[in-house]
Amino acid sequence: MPPGWSGARARSRGRDPGRSQVYPVSVETSRLPDLPGLRLLADVARLGSIGAAGRAAGISQQSASERLRAMEALTGLPLVRRTPRGSEVTPAGRLLVEWSADLLERADRLEDALRSLREERSRALHVHASMTVAEHLLPGWLVVLRRERSVVATLTATNSEAVADAVRSGDADLGFVEGPADLAGLRSRTVARDELVLVAALDDPWARRRSLLVPAEVAARPLTSRERGSGTRAAWEQALVSAGAAPVEPEAELTTNTAVLATVAAGGAPAFLSRYAAGDLTAYGLVAVGTTGLDLGRDLRAVWAGGPQPPAGPVRDLVGVAGRR
Repeated sequence: MPPGWSGARARSRGRDPGRSQVYPVSVETSRLPDLPGLRLLADVARLGSIGAAGRAAGISQQSASERLRAMEALTGLPLVRRTPRGSEVTPAGRLLVEWSADLLERADRLEDALRSLREERSRALHVHASMTVAEHLLPGWLVVLRRERSVVATLTATNSEAVADAVRSGDADLGFVEGPADLAGLRSRTVARDELVLVAALDDPWARRRSLLVPAEVAARPLTSRERGSGTRAAWEQALVSAGAAPVEPEAELTTNTAVLATVAAGGAPAFLSRYAAGDLTAYGLVAVGTTGLDLGRDLRAVWAGGPQPPAGPVRDLVGVAGRR
């Protein structure tokens, strides 16, 4: 049994002296000074006084003295000798200054690199947006943003589902989605309203109808559509389901609004499009088809990761621009 561990002491701890015992273990904690402390000691050696070193570090002489005493207690070594003429570093302190010089130089380079990275990130903005927003709204928003502050923005146009995935993964600083989308783990804010329009070629039977189409009629016909994951696709399908009419599979699935317009103009089945994307229908030889019983309005939303407010900087600025246009 180790010295000082008697049977009586073991019993006082609720242990049987005849059984195996747990002995105290000494845990060696780190005795390395931190970077600010090493820098302060180096400044004492360079400037010749604790007061001057404190001013270089932006702290008072009292705080500098306390930090040096804490370093001496941590290392178990005398590092600074106080004299009537100022302060001087002890031989042990001078060795510590020499040994830490390379470490402090590397720390300075790392700090400079991080500062450059932060500055670069504050000027760069990676935006992913659904097709309607990317093609018809974001170009104008980005022009305004560039006028108001120096920001380099890159824009990726994709569908709403891919936008949300990009924001979650960090590939996008900010996203814009349209219609219903899975935004689990993300924050969002409505920046605009949109409405879907059913369009058809001039020679399509629906173009010649005088009565409004009811949900069951629309749902029963295979339409030209955007691909799954598109906010436009999700919006019109949800509108039909909410009206009690589950839609059949589309006749054609396309990945851009322009391709949808061209397909319908060429004689393909009618399609739902954003009123922004529909634009001047006469230029394509198309007409809007009236419907009833369908809620075709939808929110266009900015999405980001993190707190309830958009991150400060270009992200928050662009959300603000979008919200006021």
